[in-house]
Amino acid sequence: MGRMTATTPRRVLLAAPRGYCAGVDRAVIAVEKALEQYGSPVYVRHEIVHNKYVVQTLEKKGAIFVEDTAEVPEGSIVMFSAHGVAPTVHAEAAERKLATIDATCPLVTKVHKEAVRFAQDDFDILLIGHEGHEEVIGTSGEAPDHITLVDGPEDVAGVEVRDPSKVVWLSQTTLSVDETMETVGALKEKFPLLISPPSDDICYATQNRQIAVKQMGADADLVIVVGSKNSSNSVRLVEVALGAGANDAHLVDFAEEIDEAWLEGVSTVGVTSGASVPEVLVDGVLAWLSERGFEDVEIVKSAEESITFSLPKELRRDLRAEAAALSQK
Repeated sequence: MGRMTATTPRRVLLAAPRGYCAGVDRAVIAVEKALEQYGSPVYVRHEIVHNKYVVQTLEKKGAIFVEDTAEVPEGSIVMFSAHGVAPTVHAEAAERKLATIDATCPLVTKVHKEAVRFAQDDFDILLIGHEGHEEVIGTSGEAPDHITLVDGPEDVAGVEVRDPSKVVWLSQTTLSVDETMETVGALKEKFPLLISPPSDDICYATQNRQIAVKQMGADADLVIVVGSKNSSNSVRLVEVALGAGANDAHLVDFAEEIDEAWLEGVSTVGVTSGASVPEVLVDGVLAWLSERGFEDVEIVKSAEESITFSLPKELRRDLRAEAAALSQK
């Protein structure tokens, strides 16, 4: 890359779509509505979405985040995060007499239902995803005796099934499309009769954000992805940017985490954000870049998004009364 001069134009390529997907928007609003309707505290099992700013903001409003259902006092309200939970977690909540709100993303719920259906038909299910991720734990819990986790192409050699003619693959919704299809290709080589799910498991928002980054990656000297380190889809965007030809790419939660050294010799900066990132954080990055001469902003649009999801049905009930009634039983 040639050395940038004082006359080199500086510009920002801003990905669209970016930020909140419908499932995240639904989950965050669900916590806010629950606090409005029922007052504090409302307990949330695990981070409602993987974003530091969102979690901190909701904590200030009265949400209490816990890692385990056992941490929630009996007779309280607990919400399950957008990533979904295993059936055993629902059972634990019932045992503790908790009123529950299920904020699982409907697209994750779809994968759960697919797992249950294929398990009932006695298929071996190869779940492509990252070990330890909440979504993978939840999906695996739907059919633990039938599901084998495949964490990338390198895992394929060790995969064993009972009947190679009854094998199906499913995937974590927030993976890189390219990474997933590479794993699927390797699985099909080993199991030629492998069945694909009836519809693509990878979330529409994940795909759209990756496509936008691919479009701008080759033209960007630097790509800044706004998102938290525990956000799978945000981490994937960094990988996709580098794979698309960006010279450099970094993940930041906030504008102040950007290192000015990254701008050395840079004339074009790509900016995007993960599916759990509020726009205020992107605005902060754009303002930071503007102060350093990157005032020209070009939109790189890959798709229009109009999908919305209705709020969890539990928000239409009096859960405080239900929790009190449960605790008296």
